[in-house]
Amino acid sequence: MPVYSMTGYATGQCLPRAAASDDRAPGTSVLGLEIRAVNGRFLDLSLRLPEDLRMAEPALRERVGARVRRGKVELRVWIEQRGDGGMRVPTVAELQRLLSAQERVQAWLTQARALSVAEVLQLAQRGAPVTTDWIEPLLALAERVLDDFTAAREREGARLVCMLRDRVAQLRGLAAQAEPLVPQIVAQQRERFVQRIQDALGATAADPAAAQERALVEAAAFAVRVDVAEELTRLQSHLSEIERLLQRGGEVGKRLDFLIQELHREANTLGAKSASLELTRLSVDMKVLIEQMREQVQNLE
Repeated sequence: MPVYSMTGYATGQCLPRAAASDDRAPGTSVLGLEIRAVNGRFLDLSLRLPEDLRMAEPALRERVGARVRRGKVELRVWIEQRGDGGMRVPTVAELQRLLSAQERVQAWLTQARALSVAEVLQLAQRGAPVTTDWIEPLLALAERVLDDFTAAREREGARLVCMLRDRVAQLRGLAAQAEPLVPQIVAQQRERFVQRIQDALGATAADPAAAQERALVEAAAFAVRVDVAEELTRLQSHLSEIERLLQRGGEVGKRLDFLIQELHREANTLGAKSASLELTRLSVDMKVLIEQMREQVQNLE
């Protein structure tokens, strides 16, 4: 199953057929639809429709909801008038309707002036009322644009999955570098304890064996404090779960976000227990990679 990004964009246009009662010339109006989305915690869908197409809003919401689970989505529909020079010439029927409307207004408002040519053209440019015959083309256009939108989100999701897998591989490499460092650090520290105690007690008649035993006790306590085996084990476990989710696909964004938080916790603990510059560097490198993953996981559905 694919992994989808919450970020996407698609647009399309069509030429709806006017109803038989519509007096507009064929091909003078173009129906357009645009959908864009960014990341969000929940599905936040906003629709911007011409007033005459508001009746299609429930059907559009249903179609978007069937394709999108999370994200801030904006769907915009518009009607573009086309004609010579970008101006649509009114038909005789439209002029008759405007004249009838003007006469009714002037019958009640005797001071109202007559419409000018510019006002008539402006009113005609808005087009005749949209009929229910526009709804079917609009829904068909929405399905086509949603197909393109879903394909764009799938492509972006695949790119993010590749990036996440690359970061997982790098984190595994850093964990492999960190694992043998702790025994080396403990061994080096044990030698330092032994040498320090021997130097401190060298001028006395203390038993060298007792000094050696005391150094070993301190080294053991030090080893417990700096042991990061548990953190590395949990980190590897979280990485395996991330790989499993990416392989399964579907709605993985929220689960991945939680695992990223756990990875960051283990990397922080690793840095807190660090007893060498090398281990500190590895911890910082891990946190850089984890932060990169966190930013991209925020875009996954």
